[in-house]
Amino acid sequence: MPSHVSLIAALALSGSAPVAAQPQVVDDVPAVTLRAPTPLPPEAGTPTGPSATAGATAGAGAGAGTIASYDAVGYASWYGDGLEGQPTASGAPFANARITAAHRALPLGSHAEVTSLDTGRTILVRITDRGPAVAGREIDLSTGAARLLGVADRPLAAVRVRSMTPSLADAAALDRGEAASPRLDTPDAVLRALRRQLPAVTPATRPPPPRATPMAAPSPRPGQGLLVQVAAFSSEPRAIEVARSFGGEVEPAGAIWRVRVGPFATLAEAQRTRDAAVARGYGDASILLQPSGAR
Repeated sequence: MPSHVSLIAALALSGSAPVAAQPQVVDDVPAVTLRAPTPLPPEAGTPTGPSATAGATAGAGAGAGTIASYDAVGYASWYGDGLEGQPTASGAPFANARITAAHRALPLGSHAEVTSLDTGRTILVRITDRGPAVAGREIDLSTGAARLLGVADRPLAAVRVRSMTPSLADAAALDRGEAASPRLDTPDAVLRALRRQLPAVTPATRPPPPRATPMAAPSPRPGQGLLVQVAAFSSEPRAIEVARSFGGEVEPAGAIWRVRVGPFATLAEAQRTRDAAVARGYGDASILLQPSGAR
């Protein structure tokens, strides 16, 4: 690269005087371009989507596909209370303390880095489930992942989600239920640029406010269980997707499909599941008595 002195000399020889320096406005917020996700086949976004898809590359040592171009900002919620041991879309039982997440498009078994746009902290998660079921949310974190990221004290958090191929050691750590190696925090300047690209929070994205008055708890008879009705949908595929995410069942009722979970032997168990449903955006979730004769 020519030096500053040689550049001035060259301009002098050419007969052109150096142009006076113009004042410049310094903006310390860098331009950050998020990569558009690679188009996926329709089945990639279903609750039972494959572990790898066309347009995905195999993760080194991860044993699953990774969408190499996925990079998006949005809002993360978290889930887990009352769902311990319930089957996930990947087939593995849900483990609340593990560092996992639910996503609509990333292949099951793949990995992603999730960055808090408030603190810059970044963690590595494994995608084991489909979700979020609420429109306008980017990813659902397990409680363990939310705590590791430092967002378990709020219902929604602004995040960046990037697909990536983990090292063998990091993939093995997540498989054992441990956290991957620490990531470098994202600089404040980059966080500001990313926050500028966040979508607006809509009523559908925002968690519902708590009920003004507590619900009256049903009183089951001996041997009678309790059910949690998560929500009712006019779309059967949507109901099936939500039911799978909760480990529940779909019950048709005329032109609607009800998602119900249970039965539960105790009110405390049913209440935990209902609270988890409310935390995930289903503010009308309710506890019901199991119909007589039902199993």
